[in-house]
Amino acid sequence: MEYKAKYITEDIKLSCYDDNFFKSDIMFEHHMLVWFISGETKIVQADATYYFGKGDIFLIPRNQLATIINYPKDLQPHKTVVMHLTVERLRHFYASHPSKPQTMRPQQIYSFNHHPLLESCLASLIPYFDMKNLPEDIASLKITEAISILRTIDRSVDNVLANFEEPGKIDLAEFMEKNFMFNMPLEKFGYLTGRSLTTFKRDFSKAFNNTPQRWLTQKRLELAHYHLKEKKKKPVDVCYEVGFENLSHFSFAFKKHFGYAPTKLLE
Repeated sequence: MEYKAKYITEDIKLSCYDDNFFKSDIMFEHHMLVWFISGETKIVQADATYYFGKGDIFLIPRNQLATIINYPKDLQPHKTVVMHLTVERLRHFYASHPSKPQTMRPQQIYSFNHHPLLESCLASLIPYFDMKNLPEDIASLKITEAISILRTIDRSVDNVLANFEEPGKIDLAEFMEKNFMFNMPLEKFGYLTGRSLTTFKRDFSKAFNNTPQRWLTQKRLELAHYHLKEKKKKPVDVCYEVGFENLSHFSFAFKKHFGYAPTKLLE
């Protein structure tokens, strides 16, 4: 995979994948505003699957787990402008724009399609990516402009952007049953359930009477079996959607667990 990125600041980048395919399981540490220039993306979350393509604009709330699958399209690379809306910057913004956010669970991805105001704001960044030295205040003004436009389009976005709470301690079993398909370090699972790594492992053992890795592998294989048998999906698609990193590892683990290869279910 050939990946290229140009930065105006660490919070604004032009991202480009030239390969045929890129997949990653990630936790969004910052809110992300994304504008598609070309290519396609499939975003799989516990409760929903999203598809985005050329011209689409969307906002992903922070502290969300997702599987991201990027594709080129129409002989064009997967190319996006990405803007991070950090808690620090949002605190500064809302200090002069007071808001009382309401808790929203789960926080869904906001889709703005081809909204002209947002598209104009993000497209105006393109010339800056080729400049060697850009004053920090210009980048800051662009992010402030984007936040202001988001609030103009949909005021409920304050419920996400003005909410600065960190994840609190929640029911571990419920969370893991919902999010086991995301291939995250255990530290990330611990953070999102309000626990240290040590406490997470201890509580996990109490909840499932098993180690996290064994339980995760079993749950992912069971989900894969369901997708293959009941939904007739291809092994290559199922592999990535249930949390495996490559097809060969998935096929080996599947055959070891069930006694036959994934392709057997498609016959």
